[in-house]
Amino acid sequence: MRATPLAALVLAAALLTGCASNEAAPDLQEQDLYQKAQTSLDAGRYNSAVTQLEALDTRFPFGSYAEQAQLELIYAYYKVDNWEAARAAASRFIRLHPDHPQVDYAYYLRGLAAYQAGRFSLESLNMIDISKRDLGASRDAYVDFGELVRRYPNSAYAPDARQRVIYLRNVIARNELQVADFYLRKGAYVAAVERGRWVIEHYPQSTATRDALAMMVEGYLGMEMRDRAREVLATLIENDPENKRLDGRTFKPVHVDAEPLSLAG
Repeated sequence: MRATPLAALVLAAALLTGCASNEAAPDLQEQDLYQKAQTSLDAGRYNSAVTQLEALDTRFPFGSYAEQAQLELIYAYYKVDNWEAARAAASRFIRLHPDHPQVDYAYYLRGLAAYQAGRFSLESLNMIDISKRDLGASRDAYVDFGELVRRYPNSAYAPDARQRVIYLRNVIARNELQVADFYLRKGAYVAAVERGRWVIEHYPQSTATRDALAMMVEGYLGMEMRDRAREVLATLIENDPENKRLDGRTFKPVHVDAEPLSLAG
């Protein structure tokens, strides 16, 4: 059953695809077509499996194998890197079968498809910081995995989903700080402060919250609100005394033309 091998799914990023020559024969009955699809899946011929499972879903939408075929079609789409189709198929399965015993698997695959769509091949080589990219798909994955954990905390897929939520939370928060940094460079200090505050409010467990405080201090300095900046500085020193913008208890701005700010005065 394709809903079982969690480890295989976690390790799958660049996946083998079979040739699409093994088309679904139009004269096959439901059971034979389903078995043909199973053979393709077992052999790693995922393009053929997609064709056969799509045919099964179209020709026998209320058949004995309909639900399992729909579930395995999500898996087959995932295997051929068709992330959009995998997410659409997963959403459809969740909508049609909300009480299915393996609906948690559909949630998980939906999240994995978005997660893979948001990744880049060079990221593992540390040549790209994913937080500097458009994170639309990664935000979808963050929501999907979070929903899986909330709805099915005891699911076999929940532990991996939790780890991905942590990773994605940090990535998204870092992305927000990239935006705040841009605002500081452009002199849009109000926007920079608001973006830093947004990170702290929405991703309080993220590793980026401490740098968000530093962004806020600098933004307030840019607005010449030194008293307000000093209040945030006190929080920064308490939570991150080794922050790179601190020299002891003095904050040294990077993008703002302002005097260093000391907590003492």
